[in-house]
Parts: sequence; structure tokens; C-alpha cells
Amino acid sequence: MIRLDDKVAIITGSGRGLGAAYARLLAERGARVVVHDAGVNKEGTGSDPMVAADVASSIQEAGGVAIASDVLLDNRGNCQSLVETTLEKFGRLDILIHNAGWVAYQSIQDLTPDFLQRAIAVHVEAPTWLAQAALTTMKQQHYGRIVLTTSDRAIYPQYALNGLAAYAIGKMAQIGLMNVLAVEGKEHGILVNAISPVAKTRMWNVQDEPEDLRPEQVAPGVLYLASGECRESGFILRASNGQFTAVRWIERDNVDYPLNLAAVESSTAEDLATRWQEIAAPVAF
Repeated sequence: MIRLDDKVAIITGSGRGLGAAYARLLAERGARVVVHDAGVNKEGTGSDPMVAADVASSIQEAGGVAIASDVLLDNRGNCQSLVETTLEKFGRLDILIHNAGWVAYQSIQDLTPDFLQRAIAVHVEAPTWLAQAALTTMKQQHYGRIVLTTSDRAIYPQYALNGLAAYAIGKMAQIGLMNVLAVEGKEHGILVNAISPVAKTRMWNVQDEPEDLRPEQVAPGVLYLASGECRESGFILRASNGQFTAVRWIERDNVDYPLNLAAVESSTAEDLATRWQEIAAPVAF
């Protein structure tokens, strides 16, 4: 059985839905958990400290160890403060799971700077500053696990939706962040992966316990990525309805980047047009 005894985890956005399922499972397996949730409304504004506090209390009542934080992760200083509070309370930080997110719809034509910045703040800036703050301690420990969150809505064209540009930008950005953090953390025993979850939560306007696509069915994947049993970086773990598949981009054989892509050679746009079916054909590995 995977255990997280003596490990300390920060889980953002863990007052509801997926994050709460992660927090409860990690605590059940022995982790000391910082349940972070600012308690914002569906528009991404406001605050409610009881959202995080209620989950932390339920973990404590079940015999686990948890504290609550409702700091708004809208700037670098607040992200650093969350990590510092964790270190003051528990003396270490082993696991950082950035689950907090915001889903709202605005077409490219109607997109406003405020709307885009709200998405960037939670999906790009917060995980970047949290990781920066966590890396110092994780490097000192020569151990760490970071789990970011992406989405099939951003990765796969067939799942893209009208009005989700701001959301998709943030979710794809976390893949780039994952790849760089995986390189920077490798020699220090820090592994970085991403979860791409599907679950019926408040984001889907689901308030009651769903019969399928439950958050609890995703949580085992996050437990694994956050554990010492996980020994690889740079994977996206797709999780839906109790099923999991790990994916990542792999370069084709014989590539000498950037001089030789081992690909179709063309010198004109007209040649590309003629050979497009060959250029765009799936690559066999």
C-alpha cells in the first residue's frame, strides 16, 4: 500500500470537488495536508474561509492531520506566504498539488483583459510562484513531488469548446511549466507531472454526488504522482471515470534537433501544399 507518512502536502483548490478528494485520500494515507481554498464563487471573486476549514475539519475528525488556508493566490507574495506557513507549521514540504482553477466562457471576439488576466493568475502565475517557493525546500530535502493540472479541453482539438480560450491557454501553459520544472528538479530528486482530470463537480454545475465521473475516481492517480512510488517526470496522466492513461510528447527517431527533424524536406510553400498529406501523416514510433 502506498503510504505518505511524514510527508507534507499543499493542495490548492481543495475545499471542493477534485481537490477535496485529493486532500482526503492523501491524509488517509498519512500525509499532513494543507487544505488551501480561497472560497471564491463561480465567477472567481469573493471569498469564504469556511470552504477550506470544513474540509480540514473533516480530515481531522477522521483521524488525519490537516490545516486550512484561504489565502488568495493572486500574487507572488501570497504564494510564498502559503509555502512559508506550511514550513512554519510542519517543518517541511514534500508535495505540491496545484488543483485550483477557474472555468468561464468568453469568446475571443469578446475577450477582455480582466477576464484573461483572471485565468492567467490562477492557471499560470500561481503554479509558477508556488513552485518557485517550494523548490528551495525540496532541493534542500533532495525530494519533492509537484503535480500540476491540465485539461483535455486544451490538449485535444476535438474537445475544445467555444469561449474556453482563456482556460485553455492556462492549462496548456502548465504543460510547459511541467516540462521545465522536470528538468530543473531532476538532479534534486524532484519529480513533476500533470493530471488531466474529468469529474462532475461545481465546474459542471453538479452539486450532488454523481453516479459516474466522480472526483474520488481521479484521486488515486494524484496519490500515485505525489508518492515516492512515482519515479518519472514529464507525464500527463489522463484520468476519467476510474480509468487512467499516461501520455507525453516523444521525439521521433534520428532527429538531430534543431538542424535535422528527420522529416519531409520542402523549399517552397507550394511543395508543402503538394506534400501536405505526407507531412501531416501520423508518425509511427
